[in-house]
Amino acid sequence: MGSKEKIQEDSHTLEKEVYQHEIILYNDDVNTFDFVIDSLINVCQHTIEQAEQCTWLVHFKGKCTVKTGEIDDLKPRCSKLQSLGLSAELI
Repeated sequence: MGSKEKIQEDSHTLEKEVYQHEIILYNDDVNTFDFVIDSLINVCQHTIEQAEQCTWLVHFKGKCTVKTGEIDDLKPRCSKLQSLGLSAELI
């Protein structure tokens, strides 16, 4: 691979990283642990272990990034979490 190809490859990788977004889930006093875990499994395709870890982080730290990726993928997921009554934000 020539250096020009390498530079182009690096710039494409950088572009992807720059445009990554996150869904942040915030703590609330309304939803149960089980409901949050089930929601993360269904909406964000978490494993049960991922969902439990995120739920505990939200509980103890007040918030947690629950999904990262492209805006077009995250927008409907964030909306779904919000429609379920969870406090979520897309950044």
